[in-house]
Amino acid sequence: MTLRIMLVDDNLTFMASVKKTLRLVPNTLVVAEAHNGREALALAQQCQPDLMLLDIVMPGLTGLDVARDMQGWAHAPQVLFLSMHDNESYRLAAQSLGALGLVGKANFVTELLPFITGLAEASTEVAP
Repeated sequence: MTLRIMLVDDNLTFMASVKKTLRLVPNTLVVAEAHNGREALALAQQCQPDLMLLDIVMPGLTGLDVARDMQGWAHAPQVLFLSMHDNESYRLAAQSLGALGLVGKANFVTELLPFITGLAEASTEVAP
């Protein structure tokens, strides 16, 4: 089974780097990209990703707002926050929203790749 991932970030350069990095991980597929919170909510309902890589600080709806809105969904994607603001208050907020965690953008290659690889391997083990 392929891990279906949605990227949400208002920084297009960073999003392109993440997308390129995810191509290195077997059994993953980027199914959608959004550049703000409202677009993320609409696309997530349409594409139904397994995992949303979600920036915390964005104009309009923040990543925290998006995760909070999705809590009431029957089939909400898992959330992993990406942020250049890697601090304890954001980590606690992410945890309180049931997120898988928070990866600092400065460390996204060294922290994100092993995390996504583990999720992709787990999703293939579950497949019939």
